[in-house]
Amino acid sequence: MYGSRGAGTFAATRASAVLLGAALLVAGCSSGDDGDDGDQGKDAGAGITQQPKEADPFWVNPDSTAARRVAELEQAGQDSDAARIRKIAEQPVGEWISPENPEEQARGFTEAADEAGRTALLVLYNIPHRDCGQYSQGGAADGDAYRSFVDAVAKGIGDRSATVILEPDAVLHLVDGCTPEEFHEERYDLLGGAVDTLKSLADTKVYLDAGNAGWGDPDQIHEPLTRAGVDRADGFAVNVSNFYSTDDSLAYGKQLSAKVGDQHFVIDTSRNGNGPYTEGDETERWCNPPGRALGETPTTRTADPLVDAYLWIKRPGESDGECKGGPKAGEWWQDYALELARET
Repeated sequence: MYGSRGAGTFAATRASAVLLGAALLVAGCSSGDDGDDGDQGKDAGAGITQQPKEADPFWVNPDSTAARRVAELEQAGQDSDAARIRKIAEQPVGEWISPENPEEQARGFTEAADEAGRTALLVLYNIPHRDCGQYSQGGAADGDAYRSFVDAVAKGIGDRSATVILEPDAVLHLVDGCTPEEFHEERYDLLGGAVDTLKSLADTKVYLDAGNAGWGDPDQIHEPLTRAGVDRADGFAVNVSNFYSTDDSLAYGKQLSAKVGDQHFVIDTSRNGNGPYTEGDETERWCNPPGRALGETPTTRTADPLVDAYLWIKRPGESDGECKGGPKAGEWWQDYALELARET
């Protein structure tokens, strides 16, 4: 199987941002299916508030796709469905920065988070030759375009607090044969440069994606992860957009940590409440599997001192791709969102 695939939240993430006092329309990819996410930070009318800072310092977007769906369902009198979607809307989730206006997006999200006294959780998913031509194919046109993208994000973040998940699948696909050999050296250079650029900021943490508990052995990825700059980052991320249990992810992360200088890590718990799907075609068990559930809610109070946080990096309710009846990667799929929340 191919790593985290389904990290393709970005592929349709029109994750636009707040420009205080003005609406910013982002013409890129979308996390929604109807042009939503346009003026992030305003209240969608669902009464979404921040989580207690001492346990969950990450920003909850009160105008997220999920928050808007809650407001619509409540207005329609569908209170039961609204309550299920609220389980998603009331938690902080990753904001996947699209290549159009990245500086404005990063500034908008971090400004909104700063106003709320919280940290913005951002995901960069724009590496050239992304996803090996699968559901979330694309990425920057070349290395220079990617460097400009990262520079713009860094400029938008400035000295505000941010946690960045860097390039889901990018290192893993160097290991599993998915990314052609001729692109390997450039990718290492781009990832290391991105780590350095983001870590030069005053209050930004960076976690390089490092696969999941089901793809292979930590022995296969620790050297590539080091070449990509994990020693200069704050650590690595596991289980991004996947479904492996927190216990399995913890075991995988600790094994890998021991091989990369005892680096800390974060775990994506957004949809791992029922663990991985084990039926059907093994190559696409990661793609919109049925019977899954929301996992532990985001928090910095974790089961191990090496784990800095449980995070919802993948945005629950967004499709992994056009499989099992789902829409394009990153588009909101209400039936699936309701299933995730119902199974909780």
